[in-house]
Amino acid sequence: MTARIGVITFPGTLDDRDTRRAVGLAGAEAVPLWHRDKDLKQVDAVVLPGGFSYGDYLRAGAISRFSPVMESVIAGARNGLPVLGICNGFQVLTETHLLPGAMLRNNHLHFICRDQKLRVENASTAWTTDFTAGQEISVPLKNIDGRFVADERTLDMLEAEGRVAFRYVGTNPNGSLRDIAGITNAAGNVVGLMPHPEHAVEPLIGTGRTDGLGFFTSVLKKLVNA
Repeated sequence: MTARIGVITFPGTLDDRDTRRAVGLAGAEAVPLWHRDKDLKQVDAVVLPGGFSYGDYLRAGAISRFSPVMESVIAGARNGLPVLGICNGFQVLTETHLLPGAMLRNNHLHFICRDQKLRVENASTAWTTDFTAGQEISVPLKNIDGRFVADERTLDMLEAEGRVAFRYVGTNPNGSLRDIAGITNAAGNVVGLMPHPEHAVEPLIGTGRTDGLGFFTSVLKKLVNA
């Protein structure tokens, strides 16, 4: 039976189609989910894609956090549902407190769009098992509110528990504390990432590499072996 991965669309979401394509290339069925519907359509995992949900009014992800679909996502995540938040999706996950910390305006106050090297720090989450710890990958990055921040106690906790999933390699593009590009919850089923793996799944587009495909094949293998 084919695994079904839901991809949520909020007003202002930009990368839902790219994400659905990445899901399909990994071998799963992509299921569109609308922000106003609580029904997750019995999907096996959920992706919150990138964009500017609700125009980033108030602050990035703050309004989407109250969309009806997020009630079901929060409940599902707390019961083990794999959830991946990419860029704006990461921002939504911090607003829901499924992940700690917050995302602030880049320290240089400019929108940035570039290919970005990352180091995989945790290869045991639902979304990272097809990588190896210490592996370096390259995926596109595009954001203006991409600076991950948290208090020192939270940062120390993330480090001590191995919950830093990805770090920027080389230049820190947005001032994220401790070069953090992505984190996971304690259970490993919820992951937030600022760069865009869905733009690095085919050799002819994006980075010209397929480094991002591992996110989607990882969760597929987890679901198949569950």
